[in-house]
Amino acid sequence: MVAAPVEIPLTGGDVTDGVVRVGGTVRRPVRPSTSAVHALLRHLETTGFDGAPRVLGIDGQGREVLTYLEGEAALRPLPGYALTDDTLAALARLLRRFHDAAAGFNPPRDAVWEDGSFTDDEPELVGHCDITPENVIFRDGLPYALIDFDLARPTTRLFDVVTTLRHWAPIADPVDRDPRQRGLEIGPRLRLFCDAYGLSGRDRLRLLAQARLRLDRSYTAMRARAEADGGGWARMWAEGVGDRIRRAAAWLDANEDALHDHLI
Repeated sequence: MVAAPVEIPLTGGDVTDGVVRVGGTVRRPVRPSTSAVHALLRHLETTGFDGAPRVLGIDGQGREVLTYLEGEAALRPLPGYALTDDTLAALARLLRRFHDAAAGFNPPRDAVWEDGSFTDDEPELVGHCDITPENVIFRDGLPYALIDFDLARPTTRLFDVVTTLRHWAPIADPVDRDPRQRGLEIGPRLRLFCDAYGLSGRDRLRLLAQARLRLDRSYTAMRARAEADGGGWARMWAEGVGDRIRRAAAWLDANEDALHDHLI
């Protein structure tokens, strides 16, 4: 009798339950957006972008099957290597490579994407939209891949940059930052990321306004998901994510001029 494959729970995410590792694969529950996300991942594979999982199909239990990427995610409390200038620059270059690869993607006409915060600008590409430390895989102390594309959706390069900086600069009140982030100088980190990404001068001038918009809409979107979907969304809301977003917006307002000086 052949033994059933060993399933190892992967518990780093906030809102997706039931994710397991089976050998060299990851099995995840299927969502309404899964087909569209698979189309994006297959496009990334055709472009040669190596910083994302590959789609292997659907298993006998109806779960999506992706390749398991060896390495480690930057789980909290954040390790020191996740906070270095080299890491921030490498992440910016990884995001730029992803954006350049995704720019040629034409989503299926019937694509369904998850709801989330959005910009009023015309979408330029399908962004990741959730590049938290838990969704970045490190090798040899540097970021090399992105995982968990569940919240991918049409957006702009700048809005995806802002969403990433929210977690990695971070754009947050010091009281809500990871312990090792509390002593960081945020302005120079914004500049470093923008330089490594190659962000245009026009987008640098718009970055803080887009960050404020993202915070406002993230508050509304997360409250709506908590009320409608429950689960991990409700858990995060109950744990105070809305209050953290509001404090981040207030911190941004109080420090906007100093941060802007680093972006021009």
